[in-house]
This record gives sequence, structure tokens and C-alpha cells, in this order.
Amino acid sequence: MHSDVTIIGGGPAGLATALSLDAAGLSVTVLERAPLAALADPAFDGREIALTHHAVSILRGSGAWARIPDIGISLLREARVETGRHNHPLTFDTHGTGVEALGYLVSNHLIRRALYEEVASRPGIVVRAGVATRRVRDDSDGVTVLAEGGDVACRLAIAADGRFSDIRRLRGIGAIIHDFHRAMLVCRMAHESPHHHVATQWFDDGQTVALLPVNGGASSLVLTLPPEQIETLRTMDRDRFNADIMARIGNRLGEMRLVSTRHVYPLRAVYAHRFAARRFALIGDAAVGMHPITAHGFNLGLKGQEILAQEIVAGMARDGDPGSARVLRRFEARHRMATAPLFAATNGIATLYTRDEAPFRQLRRAGLRVADSLAPFKAAVTNMLMDNKKTA
Repeated sequence: MHSDVTIIGGGPAGLATALSLDAAGLSVTVLERAPLAALADPAFDGREIALTHHAVSILRGSGAWARIPDIGISLLREARVETGRHNHPLTFDTHGTGVEALGYLVSNHLIRRALYEEVASRPGIVVRAGVATRRVRDDSDGVTVLAEGGDVACRLAIAADGRFSDIRRLRGIGAIIHDFHRAMLVCRMAHESPHHHVATQWFDDGQTVALLPVNGGASSLVLTLPPEQIETLRTMDRDRFNADIMARIGNRLGEMRLVSTRHVYPLRAVYAHRFAARRFALIGDAAVGMHPITAHGFNLGLKGQEILAQEIVAGMARDGDPGSARVLRRFEARHRMATAPLFAATNGIATLYTRDEAPFRQLRRAGLRVADSLAPFKAAVTNMLMDNKKTA
């Protein structure tokens, strides 16, 4: 089998890349280990994705945004950051900007379904599900992706198989892995008091809690604790779980009850040593797997594939080669510039706000109060959260 580009991994980043490259006139093959049913109708996995305006524009341009039901799109009108109990919050909003929201919250499974539906409508994209990829072999004029059910010869292979990418490792690319020794439990909680589309994240002694507003009188709970405590909560009966969560958040939204399945994810950040090799590129979490504290993981994944698509289009215009060394050098340089400072800053923030020693607690409280009084700082962070700028 032959294709211009082969994408290893049919998650959101891989499918978004397939759509971008199909729009550029390239033939694309997507290889995904999960069965077709998991792509066509993915199950709820607890994760709510905070999409920036730029990310929405990418999804809209691909055709996927129109496939997400309106009820599944929740406005994020304000974000609050707190530390401890009854402390001065740091707030971000869009007042005076003429924009309705900082961003939009959409369940990960709805994004995945919308992207797959759009991919399935494109005759230039072939999806092979239930297929394990063994490795990528160099050929004289391209590469061959060795996979179950038939190999694929192509001019460029792209790994989009997650932050612990086997294909990245087999291509000889290492990665920085930052283990925070914490796990994250995510689920939906219905509550009696309205959330007013305000997202709240606070750093309490021994725990980090976030409530993300979703439609239907509910919020997505994101609770970070040591893994053994998270496992206890995951298996706890519902009544005890509801009481435990209300106590943890100080009953700020009134009576709460669990209305979804519970899901647990380890907290590890990953940054690949390189984003490219000969006729090979990394996108999504295979390139940069962010700590979720700044909610930029998927947004950076979308931006990364956009940069790669732009460089491929430029390469095709120059010499008709989507996987040339020049294309990949330019992609890597641009994506590193876009991600390295944010990755370092995010890890620093995560470390500062999850340490419970007295100096760290005092620094957090003082920092939030000072930051909330600095209008230029708040405006800069608000602009970063919204990300209205187009990638050049």
C-alpha cells in the first residue's frame, strides 16, 4: 500500500492532522491500534478540553466543529485561581474585550467523535483500525510503516500515538519525562447552585481541585492527589464519594452528586528531545505532553499539526516533497519555539502549587494577591488563555 503520508495514531491530534493534510491535497493513511468502534463512537473518558479561540478556529476550518452538538459546548466566561481556603482569588475574564468567553469546554470524546466523522467523510483518507504498528523503516526514497495487515510506503510518517509513544522510541528519539508522583481523578458532578460558567482551580493543603463548568447544571471535577488516595476515591461507593467531594471543596456549590463514571490518569509531563527525524515527525502528546494545570495540552497539539501542515504545503510548493529535511527542520524549530517556554513554565507552576511546605504556601498566597492587582499581567494571561492569534 502507498500513501503520501502515514499517521500512526488515530486520536484527536492524529485525526486533525489527517484532515489538514487531506485539505492540502495529500493522500493520508491513519493506523490506529484501537478497534473501529472506539474511533466511531468513543466512550466518555472524564476529560473536558478547554479549547482556545484559535483551537476552535482550527476545528471549524476542518469541518469537525460543526459536528459537535451545541449542548456539548460550554462557555468558559471566567477563570479563578485560589490557594488554601478563604484567600484572595486571582481572576481572569473577558470584560471590556467584546469577546463572549475565555474559551470553550468540550468533552474529549465529543471532539474525537467529531474528528472521526469528518475523517470518514473524506475519500482521500484511509483509516485502518485495530492495527498495531511495528516500526518505521527507512527506504531510499521514503519510509515504510510496518504494520499488521499490510505495510504502507510513504514519503512522511507521523507519530501521534501518545506521550509514551512506542514509535518515537523505536525511531531513536528520547524524551524528558517529569513524573509529578500524583494522579488525577476526573468525573462529572451535578450540583444545586449554578456555576455561572466560572472555572475554579484551587491549591489546598495536600490536594489540587478544579471545577470546570459544563452545561446541564453540572461541573467536571478534576482532583489531584497521591495515587493511593485517588484509587480509594475511584472505588468508593457513590454516597461516600459525594460526601467526601463536598467536604473537600467546602460545599461551595451546594449538594453535589456523581453523574458519570470516574476516570484516573497519572500526572507525567513529556517533552521529546527532537520533534523530527528522517521523513518522520512527532505531533500531539508524542511531541509534547503537558501537565493539565494550564489546560494547553490539546491546544498545543492542534497548533503543532497546523504548523506541520503549513510547512508541508510550503515544501510541496517548492519541490513536491512533503517529508523533506527542510520541511521537518522548519516544523521542529517553530514548534519548539511555541512549546518550550510554556512547557517549562507549566512545570514550574505545577511544582510551586503542589508543594505544601510553609514557604511554598506563603509564596502562593502572596503571588496571587500581587498578580490580581497587576492589570497588564492579567491582560497578558487572558490573551494567552484565549489565543485569538493565527499561527503564521
